[in-house]
Amino acid sequence: LNSAYLELHYIPWVSNVYVTLIAVPRNYDPALHPFEVPREYTRALNATKLERVFAKPFLSSLDGHRDGVNCMAKHPKSLSTVLSGACDGEVKIWNLTKRQCIRTIQAHEGFVRGMCARFCGTSFFTVGDDKTVKQWKMESPEYGEEEEPINTILGKTVYTGIDHHWKEAVFATCGHQVDIWDEQRTSPMCSLTWGFDSISSVKFNPIETYLLGSCASDRNIVLYDMRKSTPLKKVILNMRTNTLCWNPMEAFIFTAANEDYNLYTFDMRFLESPVTVHMDHVSAVLDV
Repeated sequence: LNSAYLELHYIPWVSNVYVTLIAVPRNYDPALHPFEVPREYTRALNATKLERVFAKPFLSSLDGHRDGVNCMAKHPKSLSTVLSGACDGEVKIWNLTKRQCIRTIQAHEGFVRGMCARFCGTSFFTVGDDKTVKQWKMESPEYGEEEEPINTILGKTVYTGIDHHWKEAVFATCGHQVDIWDEQRTSPMCSLTWGFDSISSVKFNPIETYLLGSCASDRNIVLYDMRKSTPLKKVILNMRTNTLCWNPMEAFIFTAANEDYNLYTFDMRFLESPVTVHMDHVSAVLDV
């Protein structure tokens, strides 16, 4: 039936089914189909793309943590290296190409609250419930060497987040306030605060590297400039913001993950209303 198709007619009160053959003319002359090969190639390519689109997106699971994973960080230079911190104080470094753990560190007692890598990729920082900030080498220790941090800073309160400057040897921590640290000093260069509630997250701007933003538990998003000793701007949302992320191409744009199931994209020059509201989550958004 290459050149015809069936047409079936069924009448409920009649016991017979009538079949009608309708001829469909088709000319196989190749001169009339000059683009047959490109057309078939396009069809095959579309079919392959659709197979990939509808394929299962799950690739693999990185197993090995004994407790829940609380935070993650990526290597600034290596796309295949990812760090993860667990609720039992354990930090693991993963190779995504081999899909296996290449190093395990018992970094803290209690939760690992935050992690970040140095901009050059030679070391990374962790903060935990034991009120310490620790700096670790990215490379594994030599044979016979002990797994010890390069530097340890004892704080007065629990730190809930950390982020590193994109170009200088400076990092920021947050807890009861935002502290700016020099890597060579054991006390903060300056402390920034606006209100008295705890701060859950702090992030440096990747373009305007002196800018940083923080999320507080009193529903505030506060923006700071490292060169000034006072905060710049503040926006108050209806519910608490868990974390924020700066746009890596547009310096003034950031997106906040909120408890009201939405993400809000703001322009820091016009904080009166968000640029975009990203909806359709069915629960609180914890990270972005």
